[in-house]
Amino acid sequence: MDTDWQSITWRQFGAAIDMLDNAITTCPDHVWGERGDWQEFWYLAYHTVFFLDYYLSDPTKSFAPPSPFTLSELDPSGVLPDRVYTKDELRSYLAHGRRKCRAVIAALTDDALNRLCGFERRDMTVAELLLYTMRHVQHHAAQLNLLLRQTTDSAPSWVGRAKDGI
Repeated sequence: MDTDWQSITWRQFGAAIDMLDNAITTCPDHVWGERGDWQEFWYLAYHTVFFLDYYLSDPTKSFAPPSPFTLSELDPSGVLPDRVYTKDELRSYLAHGRRKCRAVIAALTDDALNRLCGFERRDMTVAELLLYTMRHVQHHAAQLNLLLRQTTDSAPSWVGRAKDGI
């Protein structure tokens, strides 16, 4: 894969991750939420970080998120995690996803990009799954920014590209 495309892809994917991190970081405690439902700020952030990690994983190997996170997010009945995760826990998990994302993009080859991704529910190539995942992160980062704007009349600024290179 052309290193220019790897750099471009990383800078934009990294920007989406930075926007998510900024939303988590600036969220005041009274907005973070409680263990209510899937619309809580903390849960939307967790869902996004979990699937960032999940879709960057090798589908041929068993997936396990880092502790204290569990596989509850994959439960088809929609069960919520046992407790509300803290901002520090989610930011640490997001840092893990950021490192993983950068490594995945840096290791991409033309052959790998054109292979089917291997996730049963996603009939797409690795390249498309990567863009799908970037869109998922950006979608929820925007959702969280909207929640911040509605509840605090403030939200983090747009990030045009990742702060670091590949």
